[in-house]
Amino acid sequence: MVKKILSVALCAVVLVFIYAPILLLVVYSFTTSNVIGKWEGGFSFELYGQLFRNAEIMQILFNTVWLALAAAALSTALGTAGAIGIFYSRRRAAKPLQAVSQIPVINAEIVTAISLALLFSAIMLYRTYFSLLVGHMVLCTPFVVLSVLPKLKQMDSNTYEAALDLGASPTQALFKIVLPQIFSGVVSGFMLSVTLSLDDYIVTAFTKPPMFDTISTYVYNAVKNGTNNSTPALRALSALIFVVMIAVLLVINLRARKPQAAKGARK
Repeated sequence: MVKKILSVALCAVVLVFIYAPILLLVVYSFTTSNVIGKWEGGFSFELYGQLFRNAEIMQILFNTVWLALAAAALSTALGTAGAIGIFYSRRRAAKPLQAVSQIPVINAEIVTAISLALLFSAIMLYRTYFSLLVGHMVLCTPFVVLSVLPKLKQMDSNTYEAALDLGASPTQALFKIVLPQIFSGVVSGFMLSVTLSLDDYIVTAFTKPPMFDTISTYVYNAVKNGTNNSTPALRALSALIFVVMIAVLLVINLRARKPQAAKGARK
């Protein structure tokens, strides 16, 4: 009984430690105070109104979402192809390939950003939309491989060969046999890529065009300069991002539980 109480208390402390700052930010998105911790003017949606009336923030939000979706889509295609290639490679080649594919995951992000900056400077593509997109793909693709490989290992490796024996072409076997079985891993990789791209600052700061901003770079510059009048409205933006991500996670988890519940009912 004591162990159970202690485990619950520890979980509660950890959850409070993680989510208390975010919930505080959400609470203070309903006041027009310029300082978090000081409540002024009562409960108000004014910051949300300022947010949607601010054309600059709306453009930056569009830039961020566009970049995240484009980088996630390309990273998911590349990472899924890479994971399938690693899975069907011989053992001697598969292990080194898998280890190399995970170097960006364990590597310091600042090292990755500086390396990309040097590379694109050498080929005269530094601080272009291309360098920005490729930088985010380098960041996201290894996580797609990490998401897809476990699903491939859970799959019966003989199904692909069986489809070929039954007359399917390699392309048909890939799209009709392999991809449906690993689809949940592909979706997980895509969602993780979107989150990583939305959140990234370091790679974006080193590769973005001079006049292009994302939420992360805009917020950093606004807080650093301390003179931007739109800074309080960023609390509303942060609160909306948090609520949207929670809603997306709930939808994904609920959809994942339905097939499991259906299987349980059949048994």
